[in-house]
Amino acid sequence: MVSLRRATRPIVAIYPPVANQRPIGGCRVTEVALSDGSGPVSVRTLSKVVRGLAPPRGCPVVRHIRRRTSVRNGKRRAAGPAVKKQPKRAPRTRKQKLWRAGRWLLALGLVGALLAGAAFTVLYRTVDIPDPNKDFETQTTFVYFDDGKTELGRFATQNRVSIDLDQVPQALKDAVVAAENESFWTDSGIDPVGIVRAAFNNARGGSRQGASTITQQYVKVLYLSQEQSYQRKIKEAILSLKVQRQQSKSRILEGYLNTIYFGRGAYGVEAAAQAYFQRPAKNLDLRQSAVLASVLNNPGRFDPANGKGAREDLLGRYQYTLNQMADLDMITEEQAEKAKRRLPKFPKEEAQSTYGDQKGHMLTMVRKELERLGFDGEEIQGGGLRVTTTFDPEAMAAAKKAVVEERPEGFQDKELHVGVASVEPGTGAVRGFYGGQDYLQSQINWAVAGGQAGSTLKPFALAAAIKQGFALKDTFDGNSPYVLPDGTEVTNQGDASYGSAIDMIYATQKSANSAFVDMTMAMDDGPEKIVEMMNDMGIPPAEAGRGGAGFPSTSPGLEPVATAALGSATVSPINMASGYATIANEGVYAEPFIIEKVVDRTGTTRYSHEEEGPEPRRVLDADIAADVSYALQQNVTGGSGTAALALGRPAAGKTGTATNGRDEVSSAWFAGYTPQMSTAVMYVRGKGNEQLLGWLPDYFGGAYPARTWTNAMQSLMEGLPVEEFPEPAYVDGDAPTDGHAPYVPPPSPTKKPQPSQQPQPSTEVETEEPTPTQEPTPTQEPSPSQQPSPSCDILGCDETSSPQPSPSPSAPAPSGSATPGSGPSRAPEQSGRE
Repeated sequence: MVSLRRATRPIVAIYPPVANQRPIGGCRVTEVALSDGSGPVSVRTLSKVVRGLAPPRGCPVVRHIRRRTSVRNGKRRAAGPAVKKQPKRAPRTRKQKLWRAGRWLLALGLVGALLAGAAFTVLYRTVDIPDPNKDFETQTTFVYFDDGKTELGRFATQNRVSIDLDQVPQALKDAVVAAENESFWTDSGIDPVGIVRAAFNNARGGSRQGASTITQQYVKVLYLSQEQSYQRKIKEAILSLKVQRQQSKSRILEGYLNTIYFGRGAYGVEAAAQAYFQRPAKNLDLRQSAVLASVLNNPGRFDPANGKGAREDLLGRYQYTLNQMADLDMITEEQAEKAKRRLPKFPKEEAQSTYGDQKGHMLTMVRKELERLGFDGEEIQGGGLRVTTTFDPEAMAAAKKAVVEERPEGFQDKELHVGVASVEPGTGAVRGFYGGQDYLQSQINWAVAGGQAGSTLKPFALAAAIKQGFALKDTFDGNSPYVLPDGTEVTNQGDASYGSAIDMIYATQKSANSAFVDMTMAMDDGPEKIVEMMNDMGIPPAEAGRGGAGFPSTSPGLEPVATAALGSATVSPINMASGYATIANEGVYAEPFIIEKVVDRTGTTRYSHEEEGPEPRRVLDADIAADVSYALQQNVTGGSGTAALALGRPAAGKTGTATNGRDEVSSAWFAGYTPQMSTAVMYVRGKGNEQLLGWLPDYFGGAYPARTWTNAMQSLMEGLPVEEFPEPAYVDGDAPTDGHAPYVPPPSPTKKPQPSQQPQPSTEVETEEPTPTQEPTPTQEPSPSQQPSPSCDILGCDETSSPQPSPSPSAPAPSGSATPGSGPSRAPEQSGRE
């Protein structure tokens, strides 16, 4: 058998010779060896055999070569010289084996390195820097009280306030580099040793390891997850190299310091400085800087608030950081030794919740109002806005203090719900409120949720009647019951009758339901006009359009019915205070608001109420407002609201209680104002519509609600000048119907005239209708002392004797039925009591 192999020189061999056979491969065949199955013959052996033979045409030719048969096996040896066997090689020594294995490992290592390098190159080119984790790009939105400086609360996905690197003290920058990555300023952004160690450790199933540079930590939190695996580690390294090439070291350090978590809910050095030392980062000293640089390594372990063990652990890490700073010549040995003696002083951590007590109610209102103004949830939660509200911390405190001090002993917020709200006349700014139970225990804000308004809605009905032509002196039926055309009976509190012709001053003072319903029925489209007036003055409609005013923007149940003035509708204390503020502001309505200004993270003003808010508008003539205000003053000086006299300055207000569909007393109110502030107080129970009678010691508006109002207003008025109300104008126009003329008492008795002088009998007393300028001044108006003396009864402090002199014979006879008006007379499901 012939075997061909490559050799170093050309040779041609033919065996066995074959006629006309061409040389195999010509002279370019490099080796021809003979084999009989025991192995090929080398070129060198062939060369010896054919030495001396002249090759044809320059090519050596072997014509007949046979391998000799071995004698030992009995076979004939091939012709030709004997071929010597190669001697066996000596076995390799241990050293040779190790050297051989080492060479193989080295070769494999080089190949592996080349493959790894190639793979890394491919990954580097194919892996792009992803979008940053959104949470780590957010900034805290701060909410402030009305001064724009005192923090009320904040909205945050992560509590972070980003600052420039030049606002970070040098000591803090050095401490972080010394503790976390001493080669930061010179390395390439990765730690190869750490990567390999972590990879092998993770592959063995050991505990997950990090050992990352500052750049790697920054990349991990900003672009990747917190997963501890070698796959994430490789990606982290690639992204670190890319970030290193795209950003300067200073920029990376700035991003890191604004991103890393320091514990206590603080992300970034600015939030951490406030959380641990209650100061901005720029004011941190060496000790404080070393603490923050130590804490960030393991916030849960090193937070000193976590006990003695944590403080001891922190001290060890703190001293390590200072030693590192000294070794790197960032500080002197003397500075390090001095600082290492003790940890800095930590201010007492305030144990309070962002949403605790009334803060949660305030922040919830602010968030909803920001959304109404067009800010989306993402920007509110993490857009770094600065929001200035109208809330006055003193007004908020005044409302809470009044509730705590005046509510009946033993009653707490869980079952008894008190809503208080104060609105500034002229501006509409909501200065303070009390929403009830701690927000963390109940998210219902009773200053917004409200309850049945009761008789606190009567002033709006009075304003509508005067606008339509009636006057304060016009009289209406004050007897009980008052029967509507459909047969529905309307009763006064305690079924008391005050006379068939009482004027609206007295009707307001006594809160006579029958007189107000009679007045409503006497008006043209009375129910509709009354509801319209309520809406104009600040009581929202039953259903509001998009972006409606008020908190909330609806008043469920506010329907144009004959008893609308009796307050079956649900109204919030904020909206009630807003409506009364319109009267205090002489008929000019200012939409209530709680957002004064919004500035974004760049300092750009995004919203200003002064520039973009609705302008106050006149909804009621000033003289009509003065007349309504005068009637409400009489409720305080001689009616059911006398508890407000304790304020010690001019005040106007109205009490109110309401009954639900089960004829249970469901709410108690007092709403009132001075020229400087309007406040409304509401007491409800349980779900807001449950029985107060027999549960609350005194359920009338003139009791706990009026005393709560007085307490709050005393705090609000402290230091403010005493202001008087405008004099009443006694506006009188052309009333839509007859039969409600002012009551005229009979003439004083005179001496009996001579028969010749006896006049003809007359059944009417003619009077001249005075013009508004002929109306008596307030000093001519009967004072409360001229009315029957007040006494405290079931109404609070009402008068129990006959309310007015009996009408003259020319006056209408007492009647319990109404003169039908043109408005709807549908009976409500709920009705007011006082």
